[in-house]
Amino acid sequence: MKFSESWLRSFVNPAISGEEFSHLLTMAGLEVEEEETVAPAFDGVVVAHVLEVNKHPDADRLNVCSVDIGAGAPQQIVCGAPNVAPGLKVPCALPGANLPGNFKIKVAKVRGVDSSGMLCSAKELGIAEDASGLLVLPSDAPVGQDIRVFFDLDDRLLTLKLTPNRADCLSLSGVAREVAALTSTPATYPTVTEAPVSIADKREIVLDAPEACPLYCGRVIGGVDAKTATPDWMKQRIERSGIRSISALVDITNYVMLELGQPLHAFDNSKLAGAIHARMASKGEQILLLNDQTLELQDNVLLIADDQRPLAMAGIMGGEDSGITLDTTTMFLESAFFAPKAIAGRARRYGFVSDASHRFERGVDFGGTRRALERATQLILETCGGQAGPLCEAAATLPQRPPVRLRPARVARVIGLSFSADQISALLTRLDLNYTRDGDDFIVTPPSHRFDIEIEEDLIEEIVRLHGYDNIPSRAPRARLSMLSQTEDGRPLSRVRQILADRGFQEVINFAFVEEAWESDFAANTAPIRLANPIASQMSVMRSTLISGLIANVVTNLKRKQNRVRVFETGRCFFRDTAGQPVEGFHQPWKLSGLAYGSALPEQWGNSSRNVDFFDIKGELELLLAPALVRFEKTVHPALHPGRSARVCVDGKVVGFIGELHPQWVQKYDLPLTPVVFELDLDAAKHAALPKHTDESRQPPAIRDLAIVVKQELELQQLIDGMAANKPALIQDIRLFDVYTGKGISPGEKSLAFRIVMQDTQRSLQDSEVDFAVQQLIKYLQHSFAAQLRV
Repeated sequence: MKFSESWLRSFVNPAISGEEFSHLLTMAGLEVEEEETVAPAFDGVVVAHVLEVNKHPDADRLNVCSVDIGAGAPQQIVCGAPNVAPGLKVPCALPGANLPGNFKIKVAKVRGVDSSGMLCSAKELGIAEDASGLLVLPSDAPVGQDIRVFFDLDDRLLTLKLTPNRADCLSLSGVAREVAALTSTPATYPTVTEAPVSIADKREIVLDAPEACPLYCGRVIGGVDAKTATPDWMKQRIERSGIRSISALVDITNYVMLELGQPLHAFDNSKLAGAIHARMASKGEQILLLNDQTLELQDNVLLIADDQRPLAMAGIMGGEDSGITLDTTTMFLESAFFAPKAIAGRARRYGFVSDASHRFERGVDFGGTRRALERATQLILETCGGQAGPLCEAAATLPQRPPVRLRPARVARVIGLSFSADQISALLTRLDLNYTRDGDDFIVTPPSHRFDIEIEEDLIEEIVRLHGYDNIPSRAPRARLSMLSQTEDGRPLSRVRQILADRGFQEVINFAFVEEAWESDFAANTAPIRLANPIASQMSVMRSTLISGLIANVVTNLKRKQNRVRVFETGRCFFRDTAGQPVEGFHQPWKLSGLAYGSALPEQWGNSSRNVDFFDIKGELELLLAPALVRFEKTVHPALHPGRSARVCVDGKVVGFIGELHPQWVQKYDLPLTPVVFELDLDAAKHAALPKHTDESRQPPAIRDLAIVVKQELELQQLIDGMAANKPALIQDIRLFDVYTGKGISPGEKSLAFRIVMQDTQRSLQDSEVDFAVQQLIKYLQHSFAAQLRV
């Protein structure tokens, strides 16, 4: 809500500065989102009276004016404005004045004629965009008065960012009520008197939908002059509130809405037929609105209609066919209360919003409906003349305001600060909240303008707002602290993160709810856990893998020209499982996932560029899981390349998977290169086995190289596992150092070369012992794998 500070101070004027005013409102929950002055800074501009106007001797478009500036003799000023004329009162910038845009006025010669100042347009003063001529002032403007004082240009415009529950502050009266309560300053509200009834004209009002419209007031006002100009003071106030001035009758309805918070609507009485009905629309019924939009309505839209046709969308916008014009002489003025549920969302459904709908869907004070109608009638009669008819009213069951119990003990518990009964009583009185006492408790009846007070916590919020959040003492929390045990065979999550960060990975945090297509693509999950109320349609299911979020991170980085990405994430995944899990029906294990995309190393001169591959990330996992011995076994996974993926095993247990992304998903997600991903159980990454002492041999090792030929389809891991389980005790280590196929090797076979290290901790080995151990190993390979020595 936007309004001028000077208008607000006409209701309540505490002795505080503008900055303190804004801080007070913000700390009370009425956030001042924006502050600005009415006009940019300038000085030296006064109200001047044009006495004479003569043609410039050397310029057809210039005039030489004699101007009274309210001090000393008249000044001679050369002016080129087309509307300058004797008798006008206009702004005059005196020599030495500083205008917006760092424009300084000085005495000058214009085509040989002295000019002591400048007569100004509204644009030159930064007041408006009109530059067609001089800004003409009212005839009663005091000559010589500073123009900033005359127009109140030092006034500040405040824009409040109100929460939806504070509809009572969508008016100057509502904000003034708050300021009065916060500062204990008395507020002055407009005096509203009942208009004298001088004509008998009236219309019957029928509530066909009493739940949606439980109160409707109306009045016929005849003999109005719709062409009367809006008073300058009223026009200034509504324009500074962000509403365009249209005509006197329309401006008055907008003014009352801003002043009291009650939207009004004016119909041309001559265009109405019969009674006024508040009814629901028929499905497909059409109406042409004031914004020239023709709508086909649903049957849950509330209408104001006469006996023949719809007249307006109730609480939203009037119809074009029944609206007032400058030719209107008799009007029907509406003031009603519409239930918020009957208005909420209706305007947005048709692609627009209005000031009226913004207020009605949040809740308008149904206790002020008649008062707003009387206030508008009063202003219309004063401004446009006319005669008022009797006030007609139709009422049904209005919203109930059930009393709320406020317990001082509960106040102290929630706020953390004790308030005496007298303090609470004083605060409730400042808020105009009526109450009775029931022992120590206060039984508070919320007023009709406070739709937000329903439970005890709402009243506690009012207490602390008035007391002031800044006045609540800050107390450091006090609690018993203890050192949590950290076993030696585990490492904290922070250490796991640090290891990956040291290897060039960056941590990301993604949403746990993802697109359903991601679950299908990367986890083959056709029955994901669905959210009952997703925050977005594309985030409707819970993830069962972290891989999808990392792929999305890569896509985002590629759009920002980041061609090398190494990211990891730790988080929960979600599965359906009822077998003894903490949350019934679901299993939520912690996972660790990582992704590498692009070049294996950052760009540099010392290494040739190559893309990251399976073995790069395999090495990263071996480092992460050390000192555990990690096995990688061939596997198939829906997210991974079928020939370049493996499951990760530690101590015979599968703890995750690793591999290149499947070519199908690389193509679907428009990835120029193939990323390598992994996902582990977080517990496996956090486990770190205790080191075990072994004697270091001081004896020299015996090393032999052994090359064998085996079938091409035989997996290396089978050989390694078999040799490790059946090797002689002397053999300490067996490592593959060469793979060969080609000349000298039969098709369908391959040559594998192993380096065998033998050593004893107590003595040097004899050649015979070494040869015997190697022969034992060869016999095992020949018998178990049909291996042949390569010669």
